Order: sequence, then structure tokens, then C-alpha cells
Amino acid sequence: MFVQEEKIFAGKVLKIHICTMDGTEWLEEVTEDTTVEKLKEKCLKHYVHGSLEDPKTLTHHKLIHAATERVLTDTKTVADENLKDKDVLLLIKKRPPPTPPKMAEVSSDEKKKQDNKAPDKDAILKATANLSTRHTDRTVTQHNIRDFQTELRKILVSLIEVAQKLLALNPDAVELFKKANAMLDEDEEDRVDETALQQLTEMGFPESRAIKALRLNHMSVTQAMEWLIEHVDDPSVDTPLPGQDSSGAAGATAAAAPGPSASASASSSTDESSRQDELTEIFKRIRRKREFRPDSRAVIALMEMGFDEKEVIDALRVNNNQQDAACEWLLGDRKPSPEDLDKGIDTNSPLFQAILENPVVQLGLTNPKTLLAFEDMLENPLNSTQWMNDPETGPVMLQISRIFQTLNRT
Repeated sequence: MFVQEEKIFAGKVLKIHICTMDGTEWLEEVTEDTTVEKLKEKCLKHYVHGSLEDPKTLTHHKLIHAATERVLTDTKTVADENLKDKDVLLLIKKRPPPTPPKMAEVSSDEKKKQDNKAPDKDAILKATANLSTRHTDRTVTQHNIRDFQTELRKILVSLIEVAQKLLALNPDAVELFKKANAMLDEDEEDRVDETALQQLTEMGFPESRAIKALRLNHMSVTQAMEWLIEHVDDPSVDTPLPGQDSSGAAGATAAAAPGPSASASASSSTDESSRQDELTEIFKRIRRKREFRPDSRAVIALMEMGFDEKEVIDALRVNNNQQDAACEWLLGDRKPSPEDLDKGIDTNSPLFQAILENPVVQLGLTNPKTLLAFEDMLENPLNSTQWMNDPETGPVMLQISRIFQTLNRT
């Protein structure tokens, strides 16, 4: 029997698990003396389902060892890179380097920047000093163009205060608090998709780091994988997210909660006022569990434009993690300010009075789950759809929306 010489000296055959950024997975069989470049060529032939006539195709991709998070060198062999059977590799397209501008273009751009330089405040005041002042009713204009999402935050801030007071007046206030707190803890536990987490951990990523990536990227495995790769050298990559470890806060709130005997013995107005203050403080602690989490991709993109990290986070918080809106906010007058987010609606306004007079809203405000929903939407606007579809909180949100739309048209 004739055996090819290359088969005799080929070495051990390894099965390598290949993953791409769009979720495609397959196995490649290679020998230990195969170079990384040859392995990458085999992967690209399998992935692109065609010829590799363009020589740039190979150079524009790289292979990453998922377990160690290192980029493999093209000239080294599989044995040199210490690859083992059933190892997981990621096939990723490289980011193209920016084209350096020509000297003539640089000079031209600098001249344009000088010509188009915006005037400073003093120059504007000097140029407009002789203009006549026109008084316009900006309040009416803003009222006509306001939208539900912008006004909803103010409504929620004021309704939370009302709900807290109603729950504090309930004789079973302590039990209601425990129920709301339990729902909050349960909700936090359900926040991580177990299937998505398993996919990332099977690729070799640490579980705690994978959980953080999934929470930052709305449980998207592909985006979480990209985040993990981009932040592999980030010293703060393993720092827990704000509010992720809520055991301490839960213990503190439980310690602060008045016991049943104290609640039963509170008969005087002073005791009632004290209990109400305690419950208000308890619900503040519940709210601290849900701190704002900026979109990591948007943060990086806006910081690359030259904005400070704190300014970027403020912009994303004001604009519900919407990158384009945050960019306009940073380039504009920056209103509303982050401090304005904690301001409620005018309690004497027709809109707020109509909301409070609605029977469905009145009943909903006595439900601790409604308070939980308001707190969650306040800090995580992307979760609004979840609460709109909830059988207990959905009718309340629907009534608030209808009342707003009716009054806004008139």
C-alpha cells in the first residue's frame, strides 16, 4: 500500500472549534505542523464559500485564542501556539488603519478650520448688541412640541413620591416593602440569560466577566463577545457594575425596616410620621440598586470624538443611552441637565391632576409592583416595553399615555 510522505510526518491531528462574529461555528481538522496562516486560509474558505483571489482577505483577518484571549501569529505553527484538541478560536476581521492625510490636505484642512471657526460668546454679544429684543412665549412653544418620553420621566418622579406616601399609610406597609424588595431581587437574578452566559463561558471567558458583558449589551452574545475582546487589556474589566451586588443593600434595607411589633405599636401621629420617613428611606435604597448603566459602545464612540468621560455618561443618561441624541446634547445647550432628571412635574398642573384622578392609576399606586416599575423605568428606560406588557402595570402606563396624549392635543 502506498502512503504519501506528508501523511507520515504530518503529526497529530487536532479538531479546532472556530467561531465568527455573526455566530457561525464549525470544526477544522489541522495537524500540529500547520501554520496559523494556513489554518486561517482554511477557515476563510469555509466561511466565505468562495475563492480567496484577493490577497488582502487573509491579512484583513485574525485568529484569537478564546481561552487566553491572545492573537495568534501567522508564521507560527499550531504546535508553537500550544493549541490543544477542541480549543476555541475566534475568526475576526481586523479594523482597517486610517489613511494618513497628505501634507497639502492637512494645510487645506487647517485653513478651513480657521475660516469656519465659530465665534466665541464675547464676539456674539458684540455683534448682536444693537438688535432689538423680541419676547416670545417659550413656555407655550415647548408645551406644544413636547413628547411623551420626555415628559414621562417627570411624571414618574412625582408619581413615585405619591406611591411611597400611599404605601407608607397602609397598615401592612412593612410587608408591602418586603414584597417589593423581593420582586426587585428576583428581577435582578433573572436579568442574565443562562443560555447566552453558557455560550460565552464555553468559549473560555470568565463567568463574572461574561455576566458583565451581557448586562452591558442587553443579553446579545455577539455584542458581548465583541465587548470582551475589546476590553481584554482594560484594568477595570472585572470591576462589578453599580448595583450588581445588591446583597449588602438588601441587608441594609432589611435592617432598616421596622419590625411587625414596632408597626403594630405605632399609634401616635409621631410614630406614623416616623414610619413614613423610614419607608421613604427604604424605597430610596431600593432605587439605588438600579443605577444608570451607560452603553459601553456609545461611551467609546463619543469619547473618541474628544468629549470627557463624565460628560459622555451625563449625555447618555439624559438621552436614554441614545448615542445620536447624546451627541446632539453634547454639541448643543445641554438641556435638560442631569440635575433636571430628578425634578418632577408640577403637581398643580392639569396633566398631573388628571392622572391622579384616574381610577386605574389610583388603584395601581397602591400596588408595590407599580412602584417597582416606575423606579425601573426611571433608571432603565429601555425596560418600559416590559412593564407596558405586564398585566398589573400595563393598564396604569396605558392610562398615563392616553391622558397625556389627550391633554397635549388640546
